[in-house]
Amino acid sequence: MRGSLRARLLTAASVVLAAFFTLTAVALERAFRHSAETALQERLRGEVYGLIAAADLDPAGRLRMPETPPDPRLSNPASGLYGAVEGPDGPIWRSPSQLGLAVPYPRGLASGAWRLGRVRAEDGRTLLVAALGILWEHPDGRLVPYTFAAAADLAALHAEVGAFRRTLWGWLTGVGLALLLAQGLILHWGLRPLARVAEEIRAIEAGRAAALSGEAPGELRPLTEAVNALLAHQRRQLERHRNALGDLAHSLKTPLALLRGAAEAGEPDLPHQVAAAVDRVNAIVEHQLRRAATAGRAPLAAPIPVAGAIGRLVATLDKVHRERGVRCEVRCEGEPRFRGEEGDLLEILGNLLDNAYKWSRGRVRVTARGDGALLLVVEDDGPGIPAAKRGEVLGRGVRADRRAPGHGIGLAMVADIVAAYGGAVEIGASAELGGARIDVRLP
Repeated sequence: MRGSLRARLLTAASVVLAAFFTLTAVALERAFRHSAETALQERLRGEVYGLIAAADLDPAGRLRMPETPPDPRLSNPASGLYGAVEGPDGPIWRSPSQLGLAVPYPRGLASGAWRLGRVRAEDGRTLLVAALGILWEHPDGRLVPYTFAAAADLAALHAEVGAFRRTLWGWLTGVGLALLLAQGLILHWGLRPLARVAEEIRAIEAGRAAALSGEAPGELRPLTEAVNALLAHQRRQLERHRNALGDLAHSLKTPLALLRGAAEAGEPDLPHQVAAAVDRVNAIVEHQLRRAATAGRAPLAAPIPVAGAIGRLVATLDKVHRERGVRCEVRCEGEPRFRGEEGDLLEILGNLLDNAYKWSRGRVRVTARGDGALLLVVEDDGPGIPAAKRGEVLGRGVRADRRAPGHGIGLAMVADIVAAYGGAVEIGASAELGGARIDVRLP
């Protein structure tokens, strides 16, 4: 059960239904028992009134009852219904149905007073008794107290309650099983999308599918979208690693060929050429390793505040370029945040700010704006980048060993990272500072 959501839900539903039906059965049985007992008490009251109506005085002024009781059951010993009249000096009359049965009836009740309750007969049976005290006026004007009583065997009531209990539990059991069956069908239908997602994941693991289908209900759609985003992110990472390895192998061919040619020709400046080639190889390897390490936008990554990263980088660069007296102005509009790896954000900002500090005459400005997408703008008052060289600086269509001299691979690295996040880099001229302006837009 621990590993099955369906089993947990069915077990919980079974426990809840069992508790509900048990409490319902107990409440209904008690209500039925109370209602039946109340009805029996009312019938016994009616029997008492019937006995009073049938009673009369004989010529000697003594209370007497008719030979045939008003209710035929009072004449039948097996009926379970009994009647009695108690006088001031003891019993006056017992119904024929009470033949051989001693019942402790109430006596000495005040006129108009009722007494309802249970008594135990001599043979152990429990009876429900209703008794009423009256004052009977005799011909000589005397008021004589009498107690008229009727009793009923509770065995019949218990049998009636037992039959009701059995019928009730039978119906409740049937309804409970029907509800459990319906609950099982509902769970099977309701959990079918989860089962389908599990099947699609197994298909992805087996290589028969590349992503989850978009047919999940609204509650599961965030999960399937997150899984698909993770799968796409993993594929992009793998593709970047493959491309980086391919570019690295391709880019190393030129410096290695130069080294081989210089060695075979026996040129006198061979050490200088070897050092230059080694520097180029190091630059190529560093660039490609950075490309391979670029994470790209992670679907579940927490957003990173951009202002803090800018502040740390500016403080570091201010110390490095303290002798030049470069002033950097930071503008953060709203609360810009970067959704990705912090290392990638620092790589982007670090390269842009490092170039701006190197080429500026004394002023640098960095602006960050977050309005859904993230916009980073870095400006300086340096010579700027000619329009004809902007494509080369970003490395569009140029191998890592053919970057524009003087700019290194910093901007090319920025372009690669931004492209991995689905963003764009634009190089222009700063209208206010007069130097270069680089805009980075990230989703």
